[in-house]
Amino acid sequence: PEVKRTDSLLQSFQLQLQLFLSEADQLHDSLVNGQDYVEKEALSGAVSSLLYTCQPYFNLLETTARSTLSQHSHLSFDMRSELLDFSQQLCEKLEQLVLTYSNHGLLSVDETEPNSVSPFCIGQLHLDQLKLSSFRYCQLTSYLSQIKTGLYKRMRWNVERPNNKQQREEEPCADDEDMEDKTHTDYYFMCYEDIPNAHAEAGGGTGVSQCDGVRVWSIGQWVQVNPDPKSDDIHDWIMCEVPEGSYHRLLFLGQDEPSSRTATDHLQQLLLSPRLM
Repeated sequence: PEVKRTDSLLQSFQLQLQLFLSEADQLHDSLVNGQDYVEKEALSGAVSSLLYTCQPYFNLLETTARSTLSQHSHLSFDMRSELLDFSQQLCEKLEQLVLTYSNHGLLSVDETEPNSVSPFCIGQLHLDQLKLSSFRYCQLTSYLSQIKTGLYKRMRWNVERPNNKQQREEEPCADDEDMEDKTHTDYYFMCYEDIPNAHAEAGGGTGVSQCDGVRVWSIGQWVQVNPDPKSDDIHDWIMCEVPEGSYHRLLFLGQDEPSSRTATDHLQQLLLSPRLM
């Protein structure tokens, strides 16, 4: 009975995946086959709607495959891996669809614009007491919109966690029961940066350009700098149009860009490690 239930669950997920992939293909073909402007506008609205419609499916996939809850403990490693493959397939298909519409000037992937569809959500789940939400940028995006840092982001994770004991002690006026119910959100990113080639900087080697460097991917945490997160002055927050933050590197991932699935695997391991709990 347990095997049948697992097979049925997998088939249900697979059927839903095929429906979403088919819809994405239809939206792609309808655009490239040539439609008038009014029809293209309607199609771009359908793409935005599809991104929204897929979110519950992403949530269910990620929760079933990654959850630490006992209700999912019976699932095998292979089963969990296959579900994460489904999530990765859909993420890649939607990303390519959005980029196609963006290249035709029908959708924006510039996060500074209010109508941008990038990043889009690719799943929410709970890990112990943490709520993890994953977002995918359709194209490499500057870490800070108004300042060049040399960092370019590809993934963002919002991690909502309960306030710890130290934070409650720092606010003695707050009611203890109320504070226990409060949470705060930390932000993590997967970024790349070009690190200068030490050999080139030293002038060694023939034909080595001074611009040569190594592209390195990493996962880091947003650390807010401006406005000061400890400031109680409301004017500091009102006058700051775009918050500024530094990038605290937590894990280097190498020179090859990890998939969204692999990146989230790494973040999950970090979040469940003692140093970040």
